[in-house]
Amino acid sequence: MQFKTLSVIGVGLIGAAIGLAAKRRKVAGRVVGADTDAVRLQKALERGAIDESFTESRLAVAKADVVVFCIPVDRIAEEAVAAAKSSSSAALFTDAGSTKSRIVSAVEGRLSNDISFVGAHPLAGSEKQGPEHAHAQLFEGRTTIITRTAKTPTHALARAQDFWEGLGTRVVVMTPEQHDQTVAFTSHIPHLAAVALAGILPSGAGAFAASGIRDVTRIASGDPALWTAIFCHNRDNVLTAIRQLIERLSQMQETMQSSDWPRLLAILDQAKKVRDALGN
Repeated sequence: MQFKTLSVIGVGLIGAAIGLAAKRRKVAGRVVGADTDAVRLQKALERGAIDESFTESRLAVAKADVVVFCIPVDRIAEEAVAAAKSSSSAALFTDAGSTKSRIVSAVEGRLSNDISFVGAHPLAGSEKQGPEHAHAQLFEGRTTIITRTAKTPTHALARAQDFWEGLGTRVVVMTPEQHDQTVAFTSHIPHLAAVALAGILPSGAGAFAASGIRDVTRIASGDPALWTAIFCHNRDNVLTAIRQLIERLSQMQETMQSSDWPRLLAILDQAKKVRDALGN
């Protein structure tokens, strides 16, 4: 057992899955959860994701060895700084947010009690929300990015890697900036594209929606408020990705307008090779 007490702040899908995985894989002996939603807390308790619940973060972190913030990205830094005032000395703080640069820069140097913060992003999840959809295997075989800056203590980075690997993930270390540039293309622009496509579907299209359109637009069902915060935090990188997507769509539009089918074939073939290389 690596940690005596784990505190999970936010017991939605990801937070509850962390609790379930930590208990199943014996990463932590006790899991405490905090959430402002009493119904969500009760569901997490019923699922066995947490052993004790609180509606205030400061009460949940008091004796924790490791604290994971699984709340919207625009709340993580503020919650971490506030929780540090009530946390035990030398605790490890980490998170599961989809953006890193703004969070890490807002937290570093502001935590009390010798607490270290290592930003993290497990590349796992679902468009579904709530602890009722969580399971202990969510992170197995997936990748978690943890971030390092010039201010990150070596021992804290090692503890964070141990924690996330303990849940079954493969850990990759990046700077916060590298993380945000990467996920703009692999996570954020796919969501935005799904939203755009879902938004132009004609009324009544549902009756004719086969697996293709359902698969491509599935992630558009994600929480709009959560995704608005993500796009706000990673605005510049997402705008870069949008420009490149528009350029590619424009190229395809031009080939069709000019009936340049060989060029269109080449574009489709190149995309197929890239997608096939990703695997299932």
